Amino acid sequence: LKMSAMLETPELPAVFDGVKLAAVAAVLYVIVRCLNLKSPTAPPELIYQDSALARFLLKSCPLLTKEYVPPLIWGKSGHIQTALYGKMGRVRSPHPYGLRKYLTMPDGATATFDLFEPQSEHCIGEDVTMVICPGIANHSEKQYIRTFVDYAQKNGYRCAVLNHLGALPNIELTSPRMFTYGCTWEFGAMVNYIKKTYPQTQLVVVGFSLGGNIVCKYLGESQANQERVLCCVSVCQGYSALRAQETFMQWDQCRRFYNFLMADNMKKIILSHRQVLFGDNMKKPQSLSDADLSKLYTATSLMQIDDNVMRKFHGYGSLKEYYEEESCLHYLHRIYVPLLLVNAADDPLVHESLLSIPRALSEKRENVMHVLPLHGGHLGFFEGSVLFPEPLTWMDKLVVQYANAICQWEKTKSHCSDTEQAVSGQE
Repeated sequence: LKMSAMLETPELPAVFDGVKLAAVAAVLYVIVRCLNLKSPTAPPELIYQDSALARFLLKSCPLLTKEYVPPLIWGKSGHIQTALYGKMGRVRSPHPYGLRKYLTMPDGATATFDLFEPQSEHCIGEDVTMVICPGIANHSEKQYIRTFVDYAQKNGYRCAVLNHLGALPNIELTSPRMFTYGCTWEFGAMVNYIKKTYPQTQLVVVGFSLGGNIVCKYLGESQANQERVLCCVSVCQGYSALRAQETFMQWDQCRRFYNFLMADNMKKIILSHRQVLFGDNMKKPQSLSDADLSKLYTATSLMQIDDNVMRKFHGYGSLKEYYEEESCLHYLHRIYVPLLLVNAADDPLVHESLLSIPRALSEKRENVMHVLPLHGGHLGFFEGSVLFPEPLTWMDKLVVQYANAICQWEKTKSHCSDTEQAVSGQE
């Protein structure tokens, strides 16, 4: 009996050790899977046509061909990158000083934008202004915008940042209308102001997320809108709201949850302007009623809000018509200036099926390049060694690096043209 007891006793602790080991292994497996720790770091995938411009960009923009290395512990998770951007914005965000400008629109709305002067000489020694359109319900006071503007100023760019109509909590609406998914009126008014006030300046157009849709649609609406524009950069946009509609209601990659959070934020902004938008003291859209206000309270998705409120600011008869007309999809092929379209492969908000749009465009057009890093989430693109991200992101640096390269490209072309004219004149 003693012998059998001695043989049996070690077995029980061994079982417990095995359970602990299995539990630890399971936890580690979940962590590795959730954080995508096994995912490689690599240079971004580039889709472009071989051309003189593309070759110049590859030579002048090291970030296009260099590995993007996100923070080791959490940077390979698109969800964490997106959540950190959404909650924190940026690390140690600066406070650039700008002047707020007010423009009265034809329908009585008051557009506002913030103007920031350059803090150093530009690399080509000329006057260049970045006209920037932020993401949904965003404005110049958001940390990711402040960080980018400060970096652009230090690289010699004047910056004009649109504040989406109704997004600033301390600016009241002066007409019964807010910003919408693809309305370009306020952005166009800001660009026209810059062109008139600074007749010598050239423009670099930048749009983030929803802002990317607006700037691409604006440029494609008219050839005149592309005058004095050096290039356009769009970051993390979805290109077609109509195509994105179905994917944004799916639980895959938690898109339905993100949809709910964004809808909740939009609801708060709309309700903060409830008196102007739904009150009787101002002329509101005929189709906007108290019933729509009731539906707004119960809305759990951006689609419900767009259908019950947003589309009615511009008189669209249906949600499908609104998404079809407001998306930049049908305007992209009308853009002739250099166009950089940036997305992240792990962006939880932009379904991979939507990326066929920029891919197809960049395979056909010499002026378009699509840049697709493996990681970055939605407007994250944090960089850092292990745990803590750096103040500047890969995105901030890429946009400025690309803009610098285009400026140098245009100056080189201009110089060659002047030389040719001088030679022909001598002949």
